[in-house]
Amino acid sequence: MKPVVLALCAFGLALAAGAADKPLLAIPGKVIYESKLDAAPAAPWLMPKGKWELAEGVWRGSEKPEDKHGAVARLPNKLADYVIEYEFKFEGGKAHSLSINAAKEHMARISITPQFVTVQRDGSHDGTRKPELYARFAVNFATGTWHKVHMEMVGDSVLGQVDDLVAWGCSDAFKQDRFGPTLTVSGQSVDFRNLSVREATLNPDWEKVKETLPKPGEKIAALPAPAKKAAAKAVKKAE
Repeated sequence: MKPVVLALCAFGLALAAGAADKPLLAIPGKVIYESKLDAAPAAPWLMPKGKWELAEGVWRGSEKPEDKHGAVARLPNKLADYVIEYEFKFEGGKAHSLSINAAKEHMARISITPQFVTVQRDGSHDGTRKPELYARFAVNFATGTWHKVHMEMVGDSVLGQVDDLVAWGCSDAFKQDRFGPTLTVSGQSVDFRNLSVREATLNPDWEKVKETLPKPGEKIAALPAPAKKAAAKAVKKAE
């Protein structure tokens, strides 16, 4: 895999009908990794936490109480500019995230619960960089319904999408090597299928596309107190 610079900044979140049908930040290219996730979890994936199994023809991730940590499945790839896509559905799980990491710390993630989609910058292990919320959107994801996650990273920019919800941003603060993707699950259980990682190049029309989306930080839904506490606990367990 090629080395890469990771760049991320504040995200904007929007409801963008049909966004997956046309280029946004990136133009996808050569396939780096592709799987329907219809066989038992195995190498090259690393699964240091939780239970990962084949269930009803797809991958199922479940937290183990004794781990005191969310389930984790990670591709140990160093990535250049890329596009990641996959589908998931809740089967009783409390939360799921797609995480992109630096060599020694978390960097950014899309976190998903049945009630909220959140895009955030992760804090550094030494505490010099605090976690920062960029976007949050209220949703109603029913158990047993499939949803699509899409993430693009090119140069100093990143775009995250769940179904038709789109978030984008950029920052020099994240110019480090990228590793992943990492999938996490809190609770029992979340299913996954149809994952792909592709090389990417910048969409030449990105500047025009960007103008059609809300500015970073414009769409942040408020959390009720009980949901805020539960969401913070789920994210901490997944880190």
